Amino acid sequence: MTFWFFEAFLMKIMFIAALVIAMGLIGFLYQQLNSTQEALKTSQQRFADCQQVTFQLQNQLAQVQREARGDTVRSRPLSGGGR
Repeated sequence: MTFWFFEAFLMKIMFIAALVIAMGLIGFLYQQLNSTQEALKTSQQRFADCQQVTFQLQNQLAQVQREARGDTVRSRPLSGGGR
């Protein structure tokens, strides 16, 4: 009789241990997911910042190149009619 009681007790302990391990794993994975989401958000912001800086630098370069050639932005009359 005591062996059956011990076996049932051991099965309950193993079940509880499995639940604790599963909850720990869920908590760990949730923490990793949150960390990854924050890293993704940060990298997306950095990428957007780099795009903005690249755009500004391209505009500055184009302006310097136009000035070096002596070109200026001139308004041209529309072709096709002198209304």
